[in-house]
Amino acid sequence: MAGSSFQDLLLDLWREACRHIEIRESAATLADMLAEYLPLASLSVLRFDQQLKTVELVGVAPESSPQPGATSIPCTATQWRKLAAWSRSGNVLHGRSGKNSPELSLLAPEQIGHDLLAGPLMSSEGTGGAVVLAARDGEKFLATHARMLKQLLEPFSAALENDRRLHELTALREAAEADRRTLLTRLGRQEMSDAVVGADTGLRLVMERVELVANSDVPVLILGDTGTGKEVAARAIHNRSPRATGPFIRVNCGAIPAELIDSHLFGHEKGSFTGAADLRQGWFERADGGTLFLDEIGELPLPAQVRLLRVLQDHQVERVGGQQMIHVDVRIVTATHRDLAGMVKVGTFREDLWYRINVFPILLPPLRDRTEDIPALANHFAQRAANRFGLTYVEPSAADLQLLINYPWPGNIRELGAVIDRAAILGNGKRLEIAASLGAGGPMLVAPNASVPSQQASQADDPLSPSIGLATLDAAMKAHIERALVTTHGRVEGKRGAAKILGINPHTLRARMRKLGVRWEEFREDG
Repeated sequence: MAGSSFQDLLLDLWREACRHIEIRESAATLADMLAEYLPLASLSVLRFDQQLKTVELVGVAPESSPQPGATSIPCTATQWRKLAAWSRSGNVLHGRSGKNSPELSLLAPEQIGHDLLAGPLMSSEGTGGAVVLAARDGEKFLATHARMLKQLLEPFSAALENDRRLHELTALREAAEADRRTLLTRLGRQEMSDAVVGADTGLRLVMERVELVANSDVPVLILGDTGTGKEVAARAIHNRSPRATGPFIRVNCGAIPAELIDSHLFGHEKGSFTGAADLRQGWFERADGGTLFLDEIGELPLPAQVRLLRVLQDHQVERVGGQQMIHVDVRIVTATHRDLAGMVKVGTFREDLWYRINVFPILLPPLRDRTEDIPALANHFAQRAANRFGLTYVEPSAADLQLLINYPWPGNIRELGAVIDRAAILGNGKRLEIAASLGAGGPMLVAPNASVPSQQASQADDPLSPSIGLATLDAAMKAHIERALVTTHGRVEGKRGAAKILGINPHTLRARMRKLGVRWEEFREDG
């Protein structure tokens, strides 16, 4: 082949490799180009999966050949070592499948008897794949053809790398969409922009403060009891801000082990500590251009508070084991149910960090102080339960709402959501079993002037049944334990567990739960 002709071919291959991101779209065109210079019958592009140790067909021409995705060949350890060694060598193989070359037999099992050329394709991760050319029946490739293929491996490698990155981005997009749908289901919403329940009633003052602060980048501290909806308020700030199109990352500071806080928040370099097999971006990097919501900020240990303060001041992070500072553009929203001012006085929370995050505080009222929102919230959670459990939507009745309004809600909105979920399951899509969901001591939870379900009223004439307004000791104990589990999100042991709150040994509590039929798993809630 003349030098100018080869240069034209090389240029055309580069153009085609860059024109189509998916290699299956360009395989036929690439094969037609090469067929003008080689006795080519078919062209195959293969991808090597280093984790699964497989060889997968991702591009093929002509269309009568096995189609991409239809062939994925697992390799033995020995086969993979030979394949990797050949890839690293960069050499072009020339021969017949099944004869003298185990690599060719693995790369082209369908091409028995054909004269073959195979070249390794490299990627940013090392061994990427291979391109295999099969000659027409009765014809052979020449040594000049092998040399030509070796010089064409670079555009083929670029095409395979573009294809790999496209599929990675597609997988990430699908995972992100799945996470978004899961979150929407958990929040009981169709879209993130759905209105906040109670925005015009019990949360009116809160939403006014959200609107005031949303457009600025000042740090916001959301205060309120557990389960009052601090994450909903944080998302409302993000969705109304100029950063709404950026990421919203929520981190529960109380759920991160102390020894892993730096790695989670700031990231780590590969090999920086035992178990650090890969580079990891921290939450600050992932939230770049968006909002980082640090929930339960009061649970951070003092050493981590120092490092967090430095990041808030300098807007730069350094990964664990890293050597350079990384600039981050992040809006910080924090939340806690703890008394941070009191913690500052006793030295368990840094005063300078307190001033840094408490620029614009927002206080969320407990549900008992915003009972006017309960009907709307109950309907919202009833719709969510129907969607989550595949049940028919049932609207809470007036009697149901009266029971809910008269209950003190120590677990706030999170507890209300759990009660409605249980009521929907117990009612099996036919009704909401609110009284049963509140516990066997349902009448005990109702104010004296509230109406009582007819079944309970019929028990008033029975001298052996509990009096109206009372419950059996076991029922009262069960309801009390359940309220503690709602508050601790199902946690039994530990400093924030139900046993600690109730002042009994965890083993004793578990024994009573088994006796009373209380399952802690039912009280596990995300967020």
